[in-house]
Amino acid sequence: MNTIPGLLSVFGVFQDKDAYFEMLGQKNRQLKTVLYQTLIILLLSIFYGLIMGSYNSPVQAVVTGIKVPSLLILALFICFPALYVIQFMLGSKMGVLQMMNTILSGFVVFATIMASFAPIVIFFMITGNNYSFLKLLHVGIFIFSGAFGMRIIIEALKYSCEKKNVYPKIGINIFKFWIVIFAFVGVQLAWNLRPFVGDKNLPLELFREKEGNFYLAVFHSADDLFGVRPREEIEKKTKKRIDKEKFNIIDTTQIKDYFNEQSTK
Repeated sequence: MNTIPGLLSVFGVFQDKDAYFEMLGQKNRQLKTVLYQTLIILLLSIFYGLIMGSYNSPVQAVVTGIKVPSLLILALFICFPALYVIQFMLGSKMGVLQMMNTILSGFVVFATIMASFAPIVIFFMITGNNYSFLKLLHVGIFIFSGAFGMRIIIEALKYSCEKKNVYPKIGINIFKFWIVIFAFVGVQLAWNLRPFVGDKNLPLELFREKEGNFYLAVFHSADDLFGVRPREEIEKKTKKRIDKEKFNIIDTTQIKDYFNEQSTK
């Protein structure tokens, strides 16, 4: 399988699902399929991350371009072992590579749908330029894309169960529970990797302090967007954070003057 046709073959899940699910069971293609799927997921998530972070600055765009694929790969790396071991104990005959093919198929769908929203995100960045709205928009895109991705995985597992008899029926229900676990892991990981968009009113940050939580941040963004809280309170909170950042910056000029003074004595 050549590289370009191999990469394009992973999009077969959008066309003929049964033929694609059948291909996932072919042992001679499983390793290459995993590599192609991973590459597509990385490319599309990097692309979306660049668009996501470009709201703030080119540097933030590069940082977010690294963070988004890292979020997906790390969350999967953390959650996949538990899923595979439990499914194996339930009687699954799917090997590690076939299971990875199946799971990554959903992530290909997720990353593709997510990347397809890039023009809409760019439109709102140009015309709206509202930080709170953009954060909620990205959250909505992730949830929407993720729902379709998980649906594809469930369909693939049902195919393996009903037509290939290599996957236990009870495993599908276990996988639905795994989706909830994966969602919580993903949310917690995203919260620790923030910021992804970056507030223009704050200094550039690679990571923020571990305060609050994701759900509270979504509520505050909705507050800011719909004007539930007074605007003065929002501006006061922003100013307080900026002052805190300035306070944490070391004045190197004073240190240099001190050493110059000592050397002249």
